Amino acid sequence: MDGEIIFNIDVMLAKRKMSVTELANKVGITIANISVLKNGKAKAIRVSTLAKLCEALDCQPADLLEYRKTEK
Repeated sequence: MDGEIIFNIDVMLAKRKMSVTELANKVGITIANISVLKNGKAKAIRVSTLAKLCEALDCQPADLLEYRKTEK
């Protein structure tokens, strides 16, 4: 079985009533890069970026990341 990592940024943005633009500004990355993460297109993420996301959203990494098994 294979799996994938899902970024739950949309969920945390909704919980914090924060816009993508506001998050991008707080983290110091582009809106385009936030969108790449949100849409599951990212191949990697720096630990420092993950830490900045957690700080901006006042959450833990587990609040942002989820592992899902994919059926073959």
